[in-house]
Amino acid sequence: MEALTTSTAIVALAEIGDKTQLLAIVLATRFRKPWPIVLGILCATLANHFLAALVGATAASLLDGLWFRYAVAAGFIAMGLWTLIPDKLDDEEEKPGRFGPFLTTLVAFFLVEMGDKTQVATIALGARFHDAVAVTAGTTLGMMIANVPAVFLGSELIRRVPLGVVRMVAALLFIAIGGWLLAQTAGLV
Repeated sequence: MEALTTSTAIVALAEIGDKTQLLAIVLATRFRKPWPIVLGILCATLANHFLAALVGATAASLLDGLWFRYAVAAGFIAMGLWTLIPDKLDDEEEKPGRFGPFLTTLVAFFLVEMGDKTQVATIALGARFHDAVAVTAGTTLGMMIANVPAVFLGSELIRRVPLGVVRMVAALLFIAIGGWLLAQTAGLV
């Protein structure tokens, strides 16, 4: 249960103002068909995050050692610092798709999520909890919590949410988890 709840909270906070959330707003504005976009986000996130969590869990089981636990802790701290940097959507990602809202969203989200901070966080969470299924469920739920309102409320939501505060809270959460893992690995807790 800890893997699910931690993964949900981390990704929901980290996704606020992220480029995939901005992509959701662009797609909702272009297609004006929210349900196929939501379904595309769900399917892309499930596939992308399951692979990421599996990589993390597999790496953790193969590389389990003191240095690897320190690396995972450092990864969470690095994610916290990365979260403080605002994302923006590249011009090429704003082009409307010609394959309809579902397929355009599915492909765009899967590709844009590659190397994104939420994907990297999913790898780290998979390594931390050794449970690809619970981590995938949590990170996907976090993505949906952040992106479904963006699809339905669009740019109005972004104008009203203080992104700096949300980024700060998400960064502190990543850094706290990293610090906790460092303390655990060092035997202090």
